[in-house]
Amino acid sequence: MKKRHWKMTVTASALALVMAVSLSMVVYRVRSCIALEDEAALLSGKLSFVNGDMSADSTTATADEAPTQPPVVRPLAETPTDTEQVREKPQDTPHSGTTYPVKEIRVSNGNMSYDNFTIRNTTDYDLDVESLLSAELPFSLEDNHEVQVLVYHTHTCERYLTEDNGEYYEDYYPRSTDGDLGVVAVGEKLVDTLKKNGIGAVHDTTLHDYPSYEGSYARSWETISAYKEKYPSIKVTIDLHRDAMTTDDGTKYKPTFEVDGDKAAQIMIMAGYDTEGGFDFWHDNLIFAMQLQKRCEDHYPGMTRPLNFGEYTYNMNFNNGSLLIEVGTDANTVDEACRSGGYLAQALSELLKR
Repeated sequence: MKKRHWKMTVTASALALVMAVSLSMVVYRVRSCIALEDEAALLSGKLSFVNGDMSADSTTATADEAPTQPPVVRPLAETPTDTEQVREKPQDTPHSGTTYPVKEIRVSNGNMSYDNFTIRNTTDYDLDVESLLSAELPFSLEDNHEVQVLVYHTHTCERYLTEDNGEYYEDYYPRSTDGDLGVVAVGEKLVDTLKKNGIGAVHDTTLHDYPSYEGSYARSWETISAYKEKYPSIKVTIDLHRDAMTTDDGTKYKPTFEVDGDKAAQIMIMAGYDTEGGFDFWHDNLIFAMQLQKRCEDHYPGMTRPLNFGEYTYNMNFNNGSLLIEVGTDANTVDEACRSGGYLAQALSELLKR
């Protein structure tokens, strides 16, 4: 009798534990949706951010690569299925198989707002946005033709869709070594526009995430260090990525805005916060990020997702002009992302030359 009572007690305890875990997962998934202006996604509670939110299936960095790990929120982690899907050449056969929907959204809901833009602050630091916007930039460009801006890609193989038809095929590979399909094309547009505006810039296209994804941040650090040695005049380093948002049923989301009737991909500017030391430039970078965010919204309303301010470094501890910027998601088209690269260059040029 005592043995049966013991079994019933264990069973009841196990059931209670399962229910508690399930409830916590529901709460977590719903919280990951609050930054979206998409009622269906919010109600379903099944939308997982990749880079834009803290999720176990992110592609911005692996846990062992992140120099500073968040004390509470899980660090952004690698997605095995994503990192395996790298093709050396574009797919030259027609797509086939099941199709899944692509839905457009405009992401604007951070946990604080100022004037015409929003911020997602996941730190315990009390932001004084007004003082950050009025501060002098921590660096200044020289009035010459030397290289002062470096654009590079830690995850060089991140790619986009090629067509805007509201769906994607199940055989769609979100990574490719063909630079014309992904973030390399966006970086090229950004750098070309900076040069046209009289700013010396250089674009690195090294494949830091292929053939091995692991260690990509360490490899990109070596790259930017080599460029700094070659061009001591470099003041700004921008790591250009693309994000991803996918629901459990396979639906992908693409954040968009429009300029003169042309659709473009929303961008997300990221700035890190130092809690453990070794990131002396975090406040300088935050000033830079905040002022660039404001400049983008002043000229192109709706261009930015909430500025993502969190406890990470991702090589932004390289100098006091380092940013990580996500351009769209893997459901945006490469044309939409490249338009945003041009708009970003215009806003950045004005900020740097003011």
